[in-house]
Amino acid sequence: MQLQFIGCGDAFGSGGRANTCFHVTGQQSNFLIDCGASALPAMKRLGVAREPVDLILITHFHGDHFAGLPFFLLDAQFSRRSRPLVIAGPAGIETRLAQGMEVMFEHSSKTRQRFDLSVVTLEPEQTRTFGAVAVTPYPVVHGESGGPFLAYRIETEGRVIAYSADTEWTETLIPAARGADLFIAEAYYYEKIVKNHLSLKTLEAHLGKINAKKLILTHMSDDMLGRLDSLPYPAANDGMIVEI
Repeated sequence: MQLQFIGCGDAFGSGGRANTCFHVTGQQSNFLIDCGASALPAMKRLGVAREPVDLILITHFHGDHFAGLPFFLLDAQFSRRSRPLVIAGPAGIETRLAQGMEVMFEHSSKTRQRFDLSVVTLEPEQTRTFGAVAVTPYPVVHGESGGPFLAYRIETEGRVIAYSADTEWTETLIPAARGADLFIAEAYYYEKIVKNHLSLKTLEAHLGKINAKKLILTHMSDDMLGRLDSLPYPAANDGMIVEI
């Protein structure tokens, strides 16, 4: 099984990086984690097929994690997708998706898709299974708007992938990522403490309680990108493939 970083940038495109979107594939699994505004062109640039994607997991409703969905769905419609698709995320996702579709492409939310589309609400700390993929969301802290905010613990094909999403430090990250084969964690700043975001130094203080097998940093500001050569942990880059 592998995960490819379609995009690992922040909301401002620091370092010219695409918005957040991770693509996980295995013998029985093919899904996206987040679908930021630039996800579709990034997928096409990397030669990633969209038709086999069965599931898109959304962590929250900020544009760099969510706003690629209208483009993904319109592309699916015009490319005559036939495979069913599930979009799952926090409470309010059905309304937010319809609103996003109307903002981007008026009347598109009322267009009947050529494929079966299911939009599913995920409840914190309640596991939902989609085929071979079991998803457990955990609430995290990322401000007053754009939420609810969820980190994910994803179990599939005997592997565990955890993703912090955008958040300041919160204790729910411990059960979300404990013992994971791969923990993808936001590290927006190196040591500066900023409300609603993680710094690497803050994250480091808690890694012993998480004890993930592999950590990869993502969603980095220019402060972090300027330190890539000296970081003690691997950092994501667009197109990077990780074997799990």
